[in-house]
Amino acid sequence: MNAPDKLDTNLEERLSRKLLDVFIRAGIVFGLALLSYRIFAPFLSLIVWSVVLAVTLYPAHQKLAQRMAGKQGLAATLLVIVGIVLIGVPTAILMTSLGESLQDAVASLRSGTLKVPAPSPNVAEWPLVGKRIHEVWLEAYTDLPALLRSRHAQVTDLTRRALQVVASIAGAMLVFLFSFIIAGIIMAWGRAGANAIRSIFVRMVGIERGEEFALLCTSTIRAVALGVLGVAFIQAIVIGLVFILAGVPFAGLLSLLILVLGIVQVPAILATLPVIIYIWTSGGYSSTQAITYSVLLLLAGSLDNVLKPLLLGRGVDAPMPVILLGALGGLASAGLLGMFVGAVFLALSYQAFMWWVANSPDAVAPPVPAPVTAAPE
Repeated sequence: MNAPDKLDTNLEERLSRKLLDVFIRAGIVFGLALLSYRIFAPFLSLIVWSVVLAVTLYPAHQKLAQRMAGKQGLAATLLVIVGIVLIGVPTAILMTSLGESLQDAVASLRSGTLKVPAPSPNVAEWPLVGKRIHEVWLEAYTDLPALLRSRHAQVTDLTRRALQVVASIAGAMLVFLFSFIIAGIIMAWGRAGANAIRSIFVRMVGIERGEEFALLCTSTIRAVALGVLGVAFIQAIVIGLVFILAGVPFAGLLSLLILVLGIVQVPAILATLPVIIYIWTSGGYSSTQAITYSVLLLLAGSLDNVLKPLLLGRGVDAPMPVILLGALGGLASAGLLGMFVGAVFLALSYQAFMWWVANSPDAVAPPVPAPVTAAPE
Protein backbone atom coordinates (compact mmCIF):
# COMPACT_ATOMS: atom_id res chain seq x y z
CA MET A 1 0.00 0.00 0.00
CA ASN A 2 1.45 3.32 -1.03
CA ALA A 3 1.60 6.36 1.25
CA PRO A 4 -1.44 8.24 -0.15
CA ASP A 5 -3.67 5.18 0.21
CA LYS A 6 -2.46 4.61 3.79
CA LEU A 7 -3.08 8.26 4.61
CA ASP A 8 -6.62 8.06 3.24
CA THR A 9 -7.28 4.90 5.25
CA ASN A 10 -6.10 6.51 8.49
CA LEU A 11 -8.21 9.58 7.78
CA GLU A 12 -11.30 7.45 7.18
CA GLU A 13 -10.70 5.55 10.43
CA ARG A 14 -10.34 8.76 12.42
CA LEU A 15 -13.47 10.23 10.82
CA SER A 16 -15.39 7.04 11.54
CA ARG A 17 -14.34 7.09 15.19
CA LYS A 18 -15.24 10.77 15.50
CA LEU A 19 -18.61 10.22 13.83
CA LEU A 20 -19.37 7.22 16.04
CA ASP A 21 -18.38 9.25 19.10
CA VAL A 22 -20.73 12.07 18.04
CA PHE A 23 -23.62 9.64 17.51
CA ILE A 24 -23.07 8.00 20.90
CA ARG A 25 -22.94 11.36 22.68
CA ALA A 26 -26.02 12.59 20.83
CA GLY A 27 -27.88 9.40 21.74
CA ILE A 28 -26.97 9.79 25.41
CA VAL A 29 -28.09 13.43 25.42
CA PHE A 30 -31.34 12.54 23.64
CA GLY A 31 -32.01 9.69 26.07
CA LEU A 32 -31.40 11.89 29.09
CA ALA A 33 -33.64 14.61 27.65
CA LEU A 34 -36.43 12.11 26.94
CA LEU A 35 -36.14 10.56 30.41
CA SER A 36 -36.15 13.99 32.05
CA TYR A 37 -39.25 14.99 30.08
CA ARG A 38 -41.13 11.84 31.08
CA ILE A 39 -40.29 12.47 34.75
CA PHE A 40 -41.19 16.15 34.51
CA ALA A 41 -44.33 15.74 32.31
CA PRO A 42 -46.88 15.24 35.16
CA PHE A 43 -45.86 18.58 36.64
CA LEU A 44 -45.44 20.46 33.37
CA SER A 45 -48.78 22.28 33.42
CA LEU A 46 -48.38 23.28 37.07
CA ILE A 47 -44.83 24.58 36.55
CA VAL A 48 -45.68 26.49 33.37
CA TRP A 49 -48.61 28.23 35.07
CA SER A 50 -46.36 29.03 38.03
CA VAL A 51 -43.75 30.57 35.73
CA VAL A 52 -46.41 32.59 33.93
CA LEU A 53 -47.77 33.93 37.23
CA ALA A 54 -44.26 34.65 38.53
CA VAL A 55 -43.21 36.53 35.40
CA THR A 56 -46.46 38.50 35.39
CA LEU A 57 -46.35 39.47 39.07
CA TYR A 58 -42.59 39.98 39.39
CA PRO A 59 -42.64 43.80 38.80
CA ALA A 60 -45.22 44.18 41.58
CA HIS A 61 -43.13 41.86 43.75
CA GLN A 62 -40.03 44.01 43.29
CA LYS A 63 -41.89 47.21 44.17
CA LEU A 64 -43.25 45.54 47.28
CA ALA A 65 -39.81 44.19 48.24
CA GLN A 66 -38.31 47.69 48.00
CA ARG A 67 -40.77 48.87 50.64
CA MET A 68 -39.82 45.92 52.86
CA ALA A 69 -36.08 46.62 52.97
CA GLY A 70 -35.38 44.16 50.15
CA LYS A 71 -36.92 41.10 51.85
CA GLN A 72 -37.72 39.02 48.77
CA GLY A 73 -39.28 36.07 50.60
CA LEU A 74 -41.58 38.18 52.76
CA ALA A 75 -42.71 40.24 49.76
CA ALA A 76 -43.45 37.06 47.77
CA THR A 77 -45.43 35.56 50.66
CA LEU A 78 -47.51 38.71 51.10
CA LEU A 79 -48.15 38.99 47.35
CA VAL A 80 -49.28 35.36 47.15
CA ILE A 81 -51.70 35.83 50.07
CA VAL A 82 -53.14 39.01 48.56
CA GLY A 83 -53.43 37.36 45.14
CA ILE A 84 -55.25 34.35 46.54
CA VAL A 85 -57.67 36.62 48.44
CA LEU A 86 -58.36 39.03 45.56
CA ILE A 87 -58.44 36.45 42.77
CA GLY A 88 -59.01 33.12 44.46
CA VAL A 89 -62.02 34.11 46.58
CA PRO A 90 -64.14 35.58 43.72
CA THR A 91 -63.11 32.65 41.53
CA ALA A 92 -64.13 30.19 44.24
CA ILE A 93 -67.51 31.92 44.58
CA LEU A 94 -68.18 31.74 40.84
CA MET A 95 -66.91 28.16 40.55
CA THR A 96 -69.06 27.12 43.52
CA SER A 97 -72.06 28.76 41.87
CA LEU A 98 -71.24 26.97 38.62
CA GLY A 99 -70.91 23.61 40.36
CA GLU A 100 -74.14 24.03 42.30
CA SER A 101 -76.01 25.13 39.18
CA LEU A 102 -74.81 22.14 37.18
CA GLN A 103 -75.47 19.70 40.01
CA ASP A 104 -79.00 21.04 40.54
CA ALA A 105 -79.74 20.93 36.81
CA VAL A 106 -78.46 17.36 36.45
CA ALA A 107 -80.36 16.20 39.55
CA SER A 108 -83.57 17.83 38.32
CA LEU A 109 -83.19 16.24 34.90
CA ARG A 110 -82.68 12.78 36.38
CA SER A 111 -85.61 13.06 38.81
CA GLY A 112 -87.95 14.71 36.31
CA THR A 113 -88.68 17.63 38.63
CA LEU A 114 -87.11 20.31 36.45
CA LYS A 115 -89.63 23.05 35.75
CA VAL A 116 -89.23 25.52 32.91
CA PRO A 117 -90.98 28.90 33.24
CA ALA A 118 -93.44 29.96 30.57
CA PRO A 119 -91.84 31.91 27.73
CA SER A 120 -92.72 35.54 27.28
CA PRO A 121 -94.54 36.43 24.03
CA ASN A 122 -91.81 39.00 23.40
CA VAL A 123 -89.32 36.19 22.79
CA ALA A 124 -91.00 35.34 19.50
CA GLU A 125 -90.33 38.89 18.31
CA TRP A 126 -86.54 38.54 18.63
CA PRO A 127 -84.88 38.87 15.23
CA LEU A 128 -83.79 35.76 13.28
CA VAL A 129 -84.03 33.13 16.05
CA GLY A 130 -86.93 34.42 18.15
CA LYS A 131 -89.64 32.15 16.73
CA ARG A 132 -87.54 28.99 16.95
CA ILE A 133 -86.46 29.73 20.53
CA HIS A 134 -90.06 30.47 21.51
CA GLU A 135 -91.26 27.15 20.01
CA VAL A 136 -88.64 25.06 21.82
CA TRP A 137 -89.17 27.01 25.05
CA LEU A 138 -92.94 26.54 24.85
CA GLU A 139 -92.52 22.82 24.19
CA ALA A 140 -90.23 22.54 27.22
CA TYR A 141 -92.79 24.39 29.34
CA THR A 142 -95.77 22.29 28.29
CA ASP A 143 -94.18 18.82 28.17
CA LEU A 144 -90.54 18.75 29.24
CA PRO A 145 -90.28 14.91 29.56
CA ALA A 146 -91.39 14.48 25.94
CA LEU A 147 -88.83 17.05 24.78
CA LEU A 148 -86.09 15.27 26.71
CA ARG A 149 -87.10 11.89 25.25
CA SER A 150 -86.97 13.28 21.73
CA ARG A 151 -83.43 14.52 22.36
CA HIS A 152 -82.25 11.68 24.59
CA ALA A 153 -78.77 11.35 23.03
CA GLN A 154 -78.05 15.07 23.27
CA VAL A 155 -79.31 15.26 26.87
CA THR A 156 -77.24 12.23 27.91
CA ASP A 157 -74.10 13.67 26.38
CA LEU A 158 -74.77 17.07 27.94
CA THR A 159 -75.32 15.50 31.37
CA ARG A 160 -72.07 13.54 31.12
CA ARG A 161 -70.12 16.63 30.15
CA ALA A 162 -71.70 18.65 32.95
CA LEU A 163 -70.68 16.05 35.53
CA GLN A 164 -67.14 16.07 34.15
CA VAL A 165 -67.02 19.85 34.53
CA VAL A 166 -68.22 19.62 38.13
CA ALA A 167 -65.63 16.96 38.91
CA SER A 168 -62.82 19.03 37.43
CA ILE A 169 -63.65 22.23 39.35
CA ALA A 170 -61.99 21.08 42.57
CA GLY A 171 -58.88 19.96 40.68
CA ALA A 172 -58.64 23.24 38.81
CA MET A 173 -58.90 25.23 42.04
CA LEU A 174 -56.13 23.15 43.64
CA VAL A 175 -53.87 23.62 40.61
CA PHE A 176 -54.53 27.35 40.72
CA LEU A 177 -53.72 27.48 44.44
CA PHE A 178 -50.49 25.50 44.12
CA SER A 179 -49.48 27.55 41.06
CA PHE A 180 -49.72 30.71 43.14
CA ILE A 181 -47.63 29.16 45.92
CA ILE A 182 -44.92 27.94 43.54
CA ALA A 183 -44.97 31.32 41.77
CA GLY A 184 -44.19 32.91 45.13
CA ILE A 185 -41.17 30.64 45.55
CA ILE A 186 -39.99 31.50 42.02
CA MET A 187 -40.37 35.23 42.71
CA ALA A 188 -38.38 34.93 45.93
CA TRP A 189 -35.47 33.59 43.84
CA GLY A 190 -36.36 35.66 40.79
CA ARG A 191 -32.96 37.27 40.22
CA ALA A 192 -31.15 33.95 40.03
CA GLY A 193 -33.81 32.56 37.68
CA ALA A 194 -33.68 35.64 35.43
CA ASN A 195 -29.88 35.38 35.21
CA ALA A 196 -30.15 31.68 34.30
CA ILE A 197 -32.68 32.34 31.52
CA ARG A 198 -30.57 35.21 30.21
CA SER A 199 -27.48 32.98 30.17
CA ILE A 200 -29.35 30.34 28.16
CA PHE A 201 -30.38 32.85 25.50
CA VAL A 202 -26.89 34.36 25.41
CA ARG A 203 -25.43 30.89 24.86
CA MET A 204 -27.91 30.26 22.03
CA VAL A 205 -27.81 33.50 20.03
CA GLY A 206 -25.02 35.63 21.47
CA ILE A 207 -24.81 38.40 24.03
CA GLU A 208 -26.66 41.17 22.19
CA ARG A 209 -29.49 39.08 20.76
CA GLY A 210 -29.70 36.95 23.90
CA GLU A 211 -30.48 39.97 26.06
CA GLU A 212 -33.14 41.11 23.59
CA PHE A 213 -34.75 37.67 23.32
CA ALA A 214 -34.88 37.21 27.10
CA LEU A 215 -36.54 40.60 27.48
CA LEU A 216 -38.93 39.84 24.62
CA CYS A 217 -40.02 36.53 26.19
CA THR A 218 -40.66 38.20 29.53
CA SER A 219 -42.62 41.12 28.10
CA THR A 220 -44.64 38.86 25.78
CA ILE A 221 -45.70 36.57 28.64
CA ARG A 222 -46.79 39.60 30.65
CA ALA A 223 -48.64 41.10 27.69
CA VAL A 224 -50.59 37.89 27.03
CA ALA A 225 -51.25 37.25 30.72
CA LEU A 226 -52.53 40.78 31.30
CA GLY A 227 -53.87 41.78 27.90
CA VAL A 228 -55.66 38.56 26.89
CA LEU A 229 -56.14 36.19 29.80
CA GLY A 230 -56.10 38.84 32.51
CA VAL A 231 -58.65 41.08 30.80
CA ALA A 232 -60.93 38.11 30.07
CA PHE A 233 -60.58 36.86 33.66
CA ILE A 234 -61.31 40.26 35.22
CA GLN A 235 -64.27 40.84 32.94
CA ALA A 236 -65.73 37.38 33.66
CA ILE A 237 -65.40 37.89 37.42
CA VAL A 238 -67.01 41.37 37.33
CA ILE A 239 -69.88 40.28 35.09
CA GLY A 240 -70.33 37.09 37.12
CA LEU A 241 -70.63 39.05 40.36
CA VAL A 242 -73.27 41.26 38.72
CA PHE A 243 -75.11 38.09 37.65
CA ILE A 244 -75.05 36.78 41.21
CA LEU A 245 -76.15 40.17 42.57
CA ALA A 246 -79.05 40.24 40.09
CA GLY A 247 -80.04 36.66 40.88
CA VAL A 248 -79.60 35.48 37.28
CA PRO A 249 -79.93 31.68 36.93
CA PHE A 250 -76.75 29.73 36.12
CA ALA A 251 -74.53 32.73 36.93
CA GLY A 252 -71.40 30.58 37.21
CA LEU A 253 -71.99 28.88 33.87
CA LEU A 254 -72.58 32.21 32.15
CA SER A 255 -69.40 33.59 33.71
CA LEU A 256 -67.44 30.64 32.33
CA LEU A 257 -68.95 31.34 28.90
CA ILE A 258 -67.88 34.98 29.12
CA LEU A 259 -64.35 33.90 30.10
CA VAL A 260 -64.14 31.68 27.02
CA LEU A 261 -65.52 34.44 24.79
CA GLY A 262 -62.99 36.91 26.19
CA ILE A 263 -60.08 34.53 25.60
CA VAL A 264 -61.03 33.98 21.96
CA GLN A 265 -61.54 37.75 21.54
CA VAL A 266 -65.32 37.66 21.09
CA PRO A 267 -67.30 40.57 22.62
CA ALA A 268 -68.96 39.78 25.93
CA ILE A 269 -72.16 41.45 24.70
CA LEU A 270 -73.07 38.12 23.05
CA ALA A 271 -73.59 36.70 26.55
CA THR A 272 -74.74 39.79 28.44
CA LEU A 273 -77.36 40.94 25.92
CA PRO A 274 -79.56 37.82 26.33
CA VAL A 275 -79.31 38.26 30.10
CA ILE A 276 -80.38 41.90 29.82
CA ILE A 277 -83.32 40.80 27.66
CA TYR A 278 -84.17 38.15 30.27
CA ILE A 279 -84.12 40.77 33.04
CA TRP A 280 -86.56 42.98 31.14
CA THR A 281 -88.90 40.19 29.94
CA SER A 282 -88.98 37.80 32.92
CA GLY A 283 -91.18 40.05 35.03
CA GLY A 284 -89.17 39.41 38.17
CA TYR A 285 -87.50 42.81 38.31
CA SER A 286 -88.82 46.30 38.84
CA SER A 287 -88.00 49.03 36.34
CA THR A 288 -85.37 50.49 38.67
CA GLN A 289 -83.70 47.11 39.17
CA ALA A 290 -83.79 46.33 35.46
CA ILE A 291 -82.20 49.69 34.56
CA THR A 292 -79.53 49.33 37.27
CA TYR A 293 -78.53 45.80 36.32
CA SER A 294 -78.60 46.62 32.61
CA VAL A 295 -76.26 49.59 33.10
CA LEU A 296 -73.92 47.53 35.27
CA LEU A 297 -73.79 44.73 32.69
CA LEU A 298 -73.15 47.15 29.84
CA LEU A 299 -70.35 48.84 31.78
CA ALA A 300 -68.81 45.51 32.79
CA GLY A 301 -69.10 44.25 29.22
CA SER A 302 -67.09 47.21 27.94
CA LEU A 303 -64.17 46.69 30.34
CA ASP A 304 -62.15 44.92 27.65
CA ASN A 305 -62.36 47.97 25.38
CA VAL A 306 -60.62 50.01 28.10
CA LEU A 307 -58.14 47.48 29.48
CA LYS A 308 -57.00 45.72 26.32
CA PRO A 309 -55.33 48.72 24.60
CA LEU A 310 -53.55 49.51 27.86
CA LEU A 311 -52.24 46.01 28.57
CA LEU A 312 -51.96 44.03 25.33
CA GLY A 313 -48.59 44.54 23.68
CA ARG A 314 -47.43 47.07 26.27
CA GLY A 315 -43.66 47.06 26.54
CA VAL A 316 -43.27 44.38 23.84
CA ASP A 317 -40.86 45.00 20.98
CA ALA A 318 -43.28 43.40 18.51
CA PRO A 319 -46.53 44.64 16.93
CA MET A 320 -49.74 43.97 18.87
CA PRO A 321 -51.30 41.93 15.96
CA VAL A 322 -48.32 39.55 16.10
CA ILE A 323 -48.84 38.96 19.83
CA LEU A 324 -52.60 38.53 19.40
CA LEU A 325 -52.28 36.12 16.45
CA GLY A 326 -49.69 34.07 18.32
CA ALA A 327 -51.92 33.88 21.38
CA LEU A 328 -55.02 32.87 19.41
CA GLY A 329 -53.11 30.36 17.28
CA GLY A 330 -51.57 28.79 20.37
CA LEU A 331 -54.99 28.68 22.04
CA ALA A 332 -56.46 26.83 19.05
CA SER A 333 -53.63 24.30 18.91
CA ALA A 334 -52.66 23.71 22.54
CA GLY A 335 -55.24 25.28 24.87
CA LEU A 336 -54.65 28.00 27.43
CA LEU A 337 -50.97 27.27 27.90
CA GLY A 338 -50.59 27.40 24.13
CA MET A 339 -51.56 31.07 24.27
CA PHE A 340 -48.31 31.95 25.98
CA VAL A 341 -46.18 29.51 24.00
CA GLY A 342 -47.67 30.65 20.68
CA ALA A 343 -47.30 34.35 21.47
CA VAL A 344 -43.69 33.95 22.65
CA PHE A 345 -42.60 31.84 19.68
CA LEU A 346 -44.31 34.09 17.12
CA ALA A 347 -42.77 37.20 18.71
CA LEU A 348 -39.33 35.58 18.71
CA SER A 349 -39.77 34.48 15.09
CA TYR A 350 -40.84 37.97 14.10
CA GLN A 351 -37.81 39.52 15.81
CA ALA A 352 -35.41 36.99 14.28
CA PHE A 353 -36.87 37.55 10.81
CA MET A 354 -36.72 41.33 11.07
CA TRP A 355 -33.12 41.11 12.34
CA TRP A 356 -32.27 38.94 9.32
CA VAL A 357 -33.89 41.48 7.00
CA ALA A 358 -32.12 44.42 8.62
CA ASN A 359 -28.71 42.72 8.42
CA SER A 360 -28.77 41.82 4.73
CA PRO A 361 -25.24 41.93 3.26
CA ASP A 362 -26.63 43.44 0.05
CA ALA A 363 -28.45 46.25 1.81
CA VAL A 364 -27.49 49.72 0.61
CA ALA A 365 -27.01 52.37 3.24
CA PRO A 366 -29.36 55.33 2.84
CA PRO A 367 -27.74 58.41 1.35
CA VAL A 368 -26.54 61.03 3.78
CA PRO A 369 -28.60 64.20 3.31
CA ALA A 370 -26.67 67.22 2.13
CA PRO A 371 -26.19 69.95 4.73
CA VAL A 372 -28.64 72.78 4.45
CA THR A 373 -26.96 76.16 4.01
CA ALA A 374 -28.65 79.38 4.89
CA ALA A 375 -29.59 81.57 1.97
CA PRO A 376 -27.58 84.85 1.77
CA GLU A 377 -29.46 87.88 2.90
